Amino acid sequence: MIRIIYNWKVAPEKKDRFVQTWKSTTNRIHEEVTGARGSFMLQNEGNPEQIKTIARWDTLSDWEKFWQDSKTSQMQSMHELGERISVEIFREIDDFTK
Repeated sequence: MIRIIYNWKVAPEKKDRFVQTWKSTTNRIHEEVTGARGSFMLQNEGNPEQIKTIARWDTLSDWEKFWQDSKTSQMQSMHELGERISVEIFREIDDFTK
């Protein structure tokens, strides 16, 4: 498993629309794209404009195929509401969350 961490900057007045757009986008990707396992969203307590979305994928190659094939079309509406600052890739070593 891998985790992809997207760092976003979202203006307060766009946050609610960004969250709703992310929900529909991530659910659609999870349902339609091979290897996509869904994601979750975090908001920085001290800087509410800073949001992270953390996606889980079966393999790096599954995510790379998605990234090459769909990055502009699948996530375009999120880019209209927030600025993506960075994308980081992490290999999952273990997960004890329930």
